[in-house]
Amino acid sequence: MAADHSFDLVSKVDRQEVDNAINQASKEVRQRFDFKDTDTTVAWSGENIEIESSTEERAKAALDVLESKLIKRGVSLKSVEPGEPRISGKRAHITCLLKHGISQENAKKVTKLIRDEGPKSVKTQIQGDEVRVTSKSLDDLQAVQALVKEADFDFAAQFTNYR
Repeated sequence: MAADHSFDLVSKVDRQEVDNAINQASKEVRQRFDFKDTDTTVAWSGENIEIESSTEERAKAALDVLESKLIKRGVSLKSVEPGEPRISGKRAHITCLLKHGISQENAKKVTKLIRDEGPKSVKTQIQGDEVRVTSKSLDDLQAVQALVKEADFDFAAQFTNYR
């Protein structure tokens, strides 16, 4: 009897890559001429990213710089959720939330997609904030990975623990 093969579908953010992107964005904002005298900062605020500037337009421009650095570092923008700019005194703030894990609602969407459109020999199981996909055939698992990559979910999907 053949052994079952499996992989985990997860949504995780590499914190070190995000940290590197923040450092690069912060450095670029300090050096660029169009940010001169705006006192714009991009930094960690607990588990979130805080962008602060003298005007709302400069804060949005700093967000664009951060997003470009995240893309270059291979971090999906689906895992970063920027909030609306808010004015506090004479400063504009944007808080970006980092999304970890797959919500129960999204996990159910993924399992339904795999059940409806994937190979029939594939089984799915929701385990907390990840989805375990098992099958006897490696080809079926690769077909499921292609199916998930093709689908446009509102989270960044990675495949781990492939056996």
